[in-house]
Amino acid sequence: MNFNPNISVMKFLYRLVLLLLLTAPAAYAQKGGYTTGIGLRAGGYSSGLTVKHFLSGKNNVAFEGLLTREYAARGGRLTLLLEKHMPVSDIKGLQFYYGAGGHVGSYNGRYYFTDRRYYGRKGKDYYEVYYEEDRNYVAFGADLILGLEYKLPDLPFVVGVDYKPFFEVFDGYTGLYSDAAFSLRFVF
Repeated sequence: MNFNPNISVMKFLYRLVLLLLLTAPAAYAQKGGYTTGIGLRAGGYSSGLTVKHFLSGKNNVAFEGLLTREYAARGGRLTLLLEKHMPVSDIKGLQFYYGAGGHVGSYNGRYYFTDRRYYGRKGKDYYEVYYEEDRNYVAFGADLILGLEYKLPDLPFVVGVDYKPFFEVFDGYTGLYSDAAFSLRFVF
């Protein structure tokens, strides 16, 4: 039986988030109609667990944690965001939000890419090089988020869409990436 440290870390993080949710005291309800929401986030670059909790007070500030699986990079990431929510006045239950935060992740191997090198007088000849590494990388970076969410009337669910660009540094490489996602949360 092979031991995979990435799976052990992911299990630990899932359990930690669940424990924090179960032991957190209930705060009073926000204008969004809920205090805490837990659900799934399905995105083009990453998908996983999303947990959003409004901080006490009347300022509509929420803390969101994302525990996601990275498809292309074969790894996972923990993202923590602080968000400001503003109700859209025309539609009850609809909120616009923006925020920022950071993330840390672990990836198994670097991204695959091709390198085309041209030679010859007319530049018609080329070859492609595929790179694949089987090392573990630790990555960290900064995140921004913009989104809309809608609290379904008479149902304990919130649906949302967001755009989350992020900057990442890993093993001396940097990159700016974009991620958009759909979220569905059970709220209480």
